[in-house]
Amino acid sequence: MEKTTLRTRLVMAGVFLGAILALSLSVTFSWGGAVSGGGKVEESPEAKAAFTAPPGSCVTWTMPDVSDIHVVPCTQPHLYEVTGVVNIGDKYPPNAPAPTVDQWRDIALERCTAGVETYLNEQLDPFGRFTVSALRPGNDEWADGDRDMRCVLQWAAPGGKLEPIIGNAAGQSQSAVWEPGTCLALVDKTVGNPIDCAQPHSYEIVATLDLKSKFPDGYPSQNDQKIWLDTECNRAVQDYAGEVDLAAQKLILTWDIREQESWDAGSTLVNCKVGAKLPDNSGLAPVTGSIRKAGTPAPPTTPGR
Repeated sequence: MEKTTLRTRLVMAGVFLGAILALSLSVTFSWGGAVSGGGKVEESPEAKAAFTAPPGSCVTWTMPDVSDIHVVPCTQPHLYEVTGVVNIGDKYPPNAPAPTVDQWRDIALERCTAGVETYLNEQLDPFGRFTVSALRPGNDEWADGDRDMRCVLQWAAPGGKLEPIIGNAAGQSQSAVWEPGTCLALVDKTVGNPIDCAQPHSYEIVATLDLKSKFPDGYPSQNDQKIWLDTECNRAVQDYAGEVDLAAQKLILTWDIREQESWDAGSTLVNCKVGAKLPDNSGLAPVTGSIRKAGTPAPPTTPGR
């Protein structure tokens, strides 16, 4: 029997890991039973409101056990935005056993994606910032016949950490970019969550560029993207770091490339970033400290989609 904790009602589906898998399914949390330290956590009125919130609502929490989950105005930082309510009673009638963790993940992806695109009024970028997740009924609710699942959007960092979203997702760029000055952790030779640049990291973001400013008439080939970004990112890193000699520091300059599916969803922003390779080219090497020129603020994010 599934062990219930306060967090299993959060179905973490679609976490984007290391720019390798789109809409992959990772961790699942659950709601409703014993937590570390013993005892049973009772749902507060705020928590009950969050788990029954209508589409367009935004919810957040700060505690590791999600005990403080609550609804907030979408203009405030939040971790989930409710995009729709889906009833799965057609496959799980009364007295049916609850889906397993893996089944919940599959259900969230299968039943929520189309509705999310209707909610956004555009395609969901399969490689983008936002991914699909869900709030599921708790064990008691399931036993009482509740089959409603709330579809939500989230923003997960490469290492799986949920990042705060400000404002409604609809109308925002889905481009998977970070603000200049952000450093991303190094995890097993690849990219992790945002981290202080004083700590060993994989990449430091030095600029955000809009491909559409160069290619306004349609999707550019990846080779055309690379040619343009080679010039523009080299210019941007000098603005950011001040005549830095990357080779002397054994650093490399690289950038994002957008897929056709991302372009079709309106994702045209890309990051320029600095990192280092291991001598055997088996992955990324740790870099410690920022290359930003002293006293130079991070360049502003380029507006656009």
